[in-house]
Amino acid sequence: MTEPTATYADLFAGIGGFAAVLQALGVHHAYAVEIDKAAATTYARNWGHDPLGDVTVDTADITTRVSAHTILTGGFPCQPFSKSGAQRGMDETRGTLFHDIMKIVQARRPPMILLENVRNLIGPRHAHEWALIIDLLREAGYQVSDQPAIVSPHQIKPEYGGAPQVRERVFITATLVPEGRVADPTVGPVTILDEARMDREWDLNLDLPLLTVDAQHDLTGTELSDSEVAWIDHWESWVQAVRVLYAAEADRDGAPAKRLPGFPIWAHVWTTSDRKRRALMAPGGVRVPAWKANFLTKNWDLYDGLRARGLGDWLDQWLRVTRTFPESRQKLEWQAQDTEHLWDCAMSLRPSGIRAKRMTHLPALVAITQTPILGPKRRRLAPREAARMQGLPDNYDFGGQRNAATFKQLGNGVNAGVVWNVLRAHVARDRDLLMANGAAKIVEAVDAGPDDLTHQIAQVLTNRKTHADADAKVGA
Repeated sequence: MTEPTATYADLFAGIGGFAAVLQALGVHHAYAVEIDKAAATTYARNWGHDPLGDVTVDTADITTRVSAHTILTGGFPCQPFSKSGAQRGMDETRGTLFHDIMKIVQARRPPMILLENVRNLIGPRHAHEWALIIDLLREAGYQVSDQPAIVSPHQIKPEYGGAPQVRERVFITATLVPEGRVADPTVGPVTILDEARMDREWDLNLDLPLLTVDAQHDLTGTELSDSEVAWIDHWESWVQAVRVLYAAEADRDGAPAKRLPGFPIWAHVWTTSDRKRRALMAPGGVRVPAWKANFLTKNWDLYDGLRARGLGDWLDQWLRVTRTFPESRQKLEWQAQDTEHLWDCAMSLRPSGIRAKRMTHLPALVAITQTPILGPKRRRLAPREAARMQGLPDNYDFGGQRNAATFKQLGNGVNAGVVWNVLRAHVARDRDLLMANGAAKIVEAVDAGPDDLTHQIAQVLTNRKTHADADAKVGA
């Protein structure tokens, strides 16, 4: 039997964003673990290994449960470490999942580590945790930068696996320093290779691409409710009324037309009553924070200005309807610059209001509601399109589960294109150490990597299904 080229251990495996890239490179599975049953089922369906389990249980007996591996990957949950004591070591991480990661690292000493986390891990509130993570990896014998690698799919060209999604994530990449070698104490973070950096504006229709109307099966469940259409139509009428006013003023004055306001538009606070305004500025006698006072003042100035310039009667009628909406739908966040119509935008129905952006790229998929609305398509983003945003091919199988479950799994997942580019950048940075510490096969796999990552992932899934079907026939 041919010896595997290299092996991976996939911690907090989700639905297999890391596995997708590594299997496309020919790296073999050694171990995977995922505590969420639905995600584990999706992982098993596509990658041929059931990861359902608990890493805290497996690390109680690492030599039996966690196989040796070449590369350790994982999108680990960020849990706070203790700040009460002076010691900065493994004891401080006890009770956190990073403690379990380090137990595996110390027992198995994988030549390469690739970890992912949310952007907030490097925020000021987590400076202690970040420093401790870096210290522990260095104490374990790894070369790792104390500066984070922050990467988003929208920064990467589509031909290199990028996608029109703003999804900044922090990556920690570490290389085991072999005997006789010394780590570079000033090593910097990995950076996306210049050839892969996006150098133009995204277009959702072309670059994702969005599904067409003939893909009815994939579009099931993406319809907008009557209420959602009514809210958007109502705000569209406001957008057009204000645009007409601004255009008329520009013609009169011989100046460029004003843009729609860029600050949050809060129709629920519009009033001409000084008493009500004072009550909103200091509810219960407690003055609101400065940022909120600023937005309130801007909204009242906007309302007064529109009334003074001839929209008073129209606004009165418009507001009577607006007041029947939930408060969050009485707010508009216009971030679409000169886009002509609200229905030309990508929209998100958020607690903070209806957020409108240009149809260039979408915000990060999240593991909650707020699935983006594609205005020109008059529907929500489809799960298949969301999978494309995460770098997964169209033959990735979600097993007919509810859309909500699929979006949750994708929102919790790692983008395959970003993993691929971080891996390439890490090999470029630490090539010599990796060739010397037992990870030469990883280097070779990356060097021989596919021209089209998504196509190669699709081929892996096709081959796996073919083999599974053949095995099923033999078993029958």
